[in-house]
Amino acid sequence: MNIKSLDHVLDLAKKIGPKKIAVPLAEDEEILVALGRAKKEKIVEPILVGAKEKIIALAKSKNIDLDDFEIIQQEDGFEASMLCCRLLNSGKADIIMKGLVDSSTFLKAILDKENGLHKMRMLSHVAVFEIPTYPKLLIITDAGVNIAPRVDEKAEIIRNAIGVAHCLGIDNPLVACVAAVEKVNPKMQATLDAQELSNMSKRGEIKGGIVDGPFGLDNAVSEISAKIKKINSPVAGKADIILAPNIECGNVIYKSLVEFAKAKCAAVVVGTKQPVVLTSRADSDENKFMSIALGVVNTTILK
Repeated sequence: MNIKSLDHVLDLAKKIGPKKIAVPLAEDEEILVALGRAKKEKIVEPILVGAKEKIIALAKSKNIDLDDFEIIQQEDGFEASMLCCRLLNSGKADIIMKGLVDSSTFLKAILDKENGLHKMRMLSHVAVFEIPTYPKLLIITDAGVNIAPRVDEKAEIIRNAIGVAHCLGIDNPLVACVAAVEKVNPKMQATLDAQELSNMSKRGEIKGGIVDGPFGLDNAVSEISAKIKKINSPVAGKADIILAPNIECGNVIYKSLVEFAKAKCAAVVVGTKQPVVLTSRADSDENKFMSIALGVVNTTILK
């Protein structure tokens, strides 16, 4: 199933929501605009944690009605994040979204052994892109959590991304493991990992999609490039999911798509008991809104 637009994600979220979303250090203009829209679309019911007076002043400046928003005063980033985790663990919230708190502090709270969100499996960052020049949504992983994953960790990252694809209605996603070249080179670990991940898929150790590689980025997403380079694979030129070899590569692809291709994006962290919406502070309110919608959709993974 080819899905071109992130509007599909919003349509799914409307059918699932509203879900309660807790946001530590919510005194951020773009986040409040995104939450205000998400509230109007009836996909979430926000719980804002942070500097109450700043939140109210920012909302007023953007004509956002906070009458149905719950606001909790807590200005410390870690404590605000832990408070949100406790809300999720007690069933008072369904999703957590990073506010102005630093990512490292936010993830420290998420991973707290006593009061965090208690990992179900390995955490990974999954970003879904609507790109004007690509015929369907494209998932990029991992651009925000795992720095230099081993091959077994990459297998878990792929499984997480396949789970996101499934909840979007992409039943058998095509996963391209990218590297600098599309041929196995013993001196390039990314190509060796890609070959092993492809073999794992063939052995049935990674289920729910087709994994292949190594690919260059060009022949992972361009059928013309794949044909010129004589690459024979069901994934070649048709990828639904791009597995980056490391966080630097994933992050550069992510930001290049946003800045140069003007792609729309939605991003979450999966592997926890409840969805985690993790966006860049530089992301637009549109991308943050779509990330909220993706977080709502990803509540279905946990059922």
